[in-house]
Amino acid sequence: MTTTVSILIAFGVYLLGMIGIGIWSLRQTKGADDFFLGGRGLSAPVAAMSAQASDMSGWLLMGLPGSVYALGTGQAWIAVGLGLGTIANWLIIARPLRAYTIVAGNSMTLPEFFGNRYHDEKKILLGISSVIIVIFFLVYTASALASGGKLFNTVFGLDYHIALFLGAAVILIYTFMGGFLAVCSTDFFQGLLMLIAILAVPVLTWGFVGGDFHNMLANTGVNPDNYLSFTYNGDHPITAVEIISNMAWGLGYCGMPHILIRFMAIRSEKELKKSSAIAIVWVVLSLGFTIAIGLLGRAFLYPEILGVTEGAPSAESVFIEMIQKVFIEKIPIPLIAGLFICGILAAVMSTADSQLLVCSSSVSKDIYQNILNPEASDKKVLNVARMTTFGVAVVAFFIAWDPNSSIMDLVSDAWAGLGAAFGPLVVMSLFWRRTNLPGAVAGLVSGAATVLIWDYLPIVNGQTIGNATGIYSLLVGFVISLFFIVIVSMVTKAPDETILAQFDEYKKYEEKDM
Repeated sequence: MTTTVSILIAFGVYLLGMIGIGIWSLRQTKGADDFFLGGRGLSAPVAAMSAQASDMSGWLLMGLPGSVYALGTGQAWIAVGLGLGTIANWLIIARPLRAYTIVAGNSMTLPEFFGNRYHDEKKILLGISSVIIVIFFLVYTASALASGGKLFNTVFGLDYHIALFLGAAVILIYTFMGGFLAVCSTDFFQGLLMLIAILAVPVLTWGFVGGDFHNMLANTGVNPDNYLSFTYNGDHPITAVEIISNMAWGLGYCGMPHILIRFMAIRSEKELKKSSAIAIVWVVLSLGFTIAIGLLGRAFLYPEILGVTEGAPSAESVFIEMIQKVFIEKIPIPLIAGLFICGILAAVMSTADSQLLVCSSSVSKDIYQNILNPEASDKKVLNVARMTTFGVAVVAFFIAWDPNSSIMDLVSDAWAGLGAAFGPLVVMSLFWRRTNLPGAVAGLVSGAATVLIWDYLPIVNGQTIGNATGIYSLLVGFVISLFFIVIVSMVTKAPDETILAQFDEYKKYEEKDM
C-alpha cells in the first residue's frame, strides 16, 4: 500500500465519520432550539472539547507554530495571553453567562441575550450585533477554509482552489444537517484527535534532534540563544508594545460568540465545573506543545527552511511537514501520518463549523425571526438557518480564494473585531448593574469601528494605524468600547426597575445554581 493511498484512506474514514455524525444529529434535531443550542443538554466533556476545538482552529496547528518557527520563542507571548484568557473565561464568565441567558428569556444567541438583557424593544442591539457577527465571522470562516485548502495542497499536491472546495463541502454538509449538536459532537472527537497529534509529534521529534538541538538550530541561520528567548522577536529584542499586544489576544475570549454559546448550552452547573477543568488542561497542553512544534521543526526539517528555501511550503505548514517526515521517512507508518494530518483538518473543521453556525443563527434567529418576521414558525426559522449556513459558506469560500492569504492575519483581524465589540459588553452586562441600553449600543459600535479604522484605513503615511504603531487593534478597541459603555451609561438615564429586577433575579439564580 503506497503512502498516498494510506493517507487517503485515513482522510476518507475521518471525513465519512464526520458526515455520519451529521446524519445522526439530523435525527436528533427537532427544532430551532436544538439546531442553535442542542436543547441546553451538553455534557461536560463535549462542552469543554467543543469550546476549545472551535476556539483554536487551524491557527493553533498552522498559524502559531508557523510564527514560532519563523521568529522564535518571542511569538509565544500570544499563547500566554490566550492561555490566561481561556482560564479567565471559564472561571469568571461561563457560570454567570449561562445563568443570565436562562433568566433573560432563555436566550439562544448572544445578540438575543443583549436584547433581552436591556429590554431592547426596538431591537437595536439585535441588529447591530448581528451585523458585526456576520462581517467578522465571514473573515474568520475564510481563515479556517484557507487552512483546509493549504493542508490539502501541501499533502496531496492538489490545486489550492480544488482543495478549498473539498474542505468547505464536508464542513457544510454536516453543519447543514445537524446544527449545534452535530458541531459539538464532531468537535469532541476533533478536539481529542488534535490533542493526540499535538502531544505525539514533538515528543517523537525530540528523540531525533535530542541533545544536538542547539547546534542544529545554529545551522538554520538563527542565533539559538535569541531564537529560544522570550525577550527576542526574530532578529531584534522584543519591545513592551509587542508583548502587550500579543498578551492582549487573551481579551478576545469574553467576546467570542462561538465559544460563549457553549457556556449557554451546558446541561448544569455541575457539568460546567467539570468542563472548566477539562478545557483548562486541554488548552495549557495544546499551547505549550504547539510552541514546541514550531521550535523543534526549525532544526528537524533542516536543510529545508520553510518559506525561504525555493519551492518549499510556507512556514505555516511546519506541522504537516514534521508529521510527514516522522511517519513517512523516520518511522514509516503512513496510516498514522494520515490520522495525525487529520488532526490539523480537525482543527480547521471544528472552527469553521462553529463559525458557520453562529452566522446562520444571527441571520435566521436574530435578524429574520426577531426583527423581520416575529411570527415565523420554528420550522421556517430552521429552514432559513440552513439556507444561511450555505450562503455564508459560499461567501467565505471566495474570501479565502487567494492562496497567498495569511491564516494568522485573517484570524487576527476577525478576533480583534469580535473581541473589541462584544467582550466589554459581555463583561459589563454580567457584572455592572448600572449598564444601560445607550451604553451597550455605544460599546458595540465604538469597539467594532475602532478595529475597522485601526486595521483597514491607511491614514498614517499610507499605512494603517495598526501597522504604524504595532499595537494590536483588539487592545485599543476593547479599552475604547469599555470607556464608552461606562461614560454613556453614566450620563444617560439609569435602567428601569424591570431591568434591575431581572439583574437581581439572575444573581439569585446564579447563587442557587452554585
